[in-house]
Amino acid sequence: MTNLEKYNQTFIVSLDVKEKDLSKLTYQSVATWDSVGHMGLIAALEETFDIMMETDDIIDFNTYIKGREILKKYGVAF
Repeated sequence: MTNLEKYNQTFIVSLDVKEKDLSKLTYQSVATWDSVGHMGLIAALEETFDIMMETDDIIDFNTYIKGREILKKYGVAF
């Protein structure tokens, strides 16, 4: 499984969304991506990619696209 597939799967499972909707997904654009869902998503991504995100990055992680940019900072190649 590629990193992009892992990333997508983490969003799909954590937020119960469809793959076709990922590219336009933003924080609070779906009911499952609230503050609690956000922390669950972050925890799942940290576990999936064996990283620990800084607080500022967790706060800035507010769209599917922005999340990919942030993870690149931690050596996750897409």
